[in-house]
Amino acid sequence: MPGELIGKRVAVLVDNHYQELEVWYPLLRLREAGAEVFTVGPEAGSTYKSKLGYPVKADRAIANVVVDDFDGLVIPGGWAPDHMRRNPKFALLIADADRATKTIGAICHGAWMLCSAKMLKGRRATAFFSIKDDLVNAGADFVDAEVVVDRNLVTSRIPGDLPAFCRAIISVMVVADTVSGTTNFSQPQT
Repeated sequence: MPGELIGKRVAVLVDNHYQELEVWYPLLRLREAGAEVFTVGPEAGSTYKSKLGYPVKADRAIANVVVDDFDGLVIPGGWAPDHMRRNPKFALLIADADRATKTIGAICHGAWMLCSAKMLKGRRATAFFSIKDDLVNAGADFVDAEVVVDRNLVTSRIPGDLPAFCRAIISVMVVADTVSGTTNFSQPQT
């Protein structure tokens, strides 16, 4: 429903070799829901290319973003997370967001960043099947499902899961907003 995220801010992490749909689908869908969505990359104003060369411009630099700047965070897949992992500021921001119970969505190889943020121990999550071992070794209970919600964490596997992924992100953000002064997340679900 359009407007359900009015007043919310969502950061989408970007770097070179991102998966096109995993940046643009959530970015546009969350804007459609009323959120202010901005991109965060290594350098503000720089352009980062997808695996197929499609450009996205970083609105803000990772060095200048703090957890209070957003209500939700989206981590796309492709090979961009492998680039992001090389800059510790990305993992620190994600870990800070988790401690602050901000909504965090990671799809496909984006879950690599959850491993780097050291936030998966005892949590249910999914990702592209080839990084299952990485998630399990980071302490996650891996579930092969189109979307897995564990408190403030929303994970999905592939671009085909994007509709369910975005619905879940919106739902978690709305639930977090409906409880005055606290965050109330439902039980983990598949």
